[in-house]
Amino acid sequence: MSNPLKIKLSIADRVYPLTIQPSQEEGLRIAAKKIEEMIKRFEQSYAVRDKQDVLAMCALQFAAQVEQKQIDKNTDLETTEQRIEALNEILQEHLS
Repeated sequence: MSNPLKIKLSIADRVYPLTIQPSQEEGLRIAAKKIEEMIKRFEQSYAVRDKQDVLAMCALQFAAQVEQKQIDKNTDLETTEQRIEALNEILQEHLS
């Protein structure tokens, strides 16, 4: 295991010092950048009074994306299982 790395990430005008594994750095920096971009979009699109509101909307957006990916994955899995079952039935008919 490699040595922990100390980094600072800026999100919503606050700096967050973190101690992480080097393998996590790229993902965290990309995530922080995406959050900052989303904050800017929300602030430009809506009359926002408080950073807390913007951060809550960012959190909701990211959580919804994660949940939708899981729903899509489950749907794809179900569709694949149905297709395999249909192919199995066809094979069974031809083998019988």
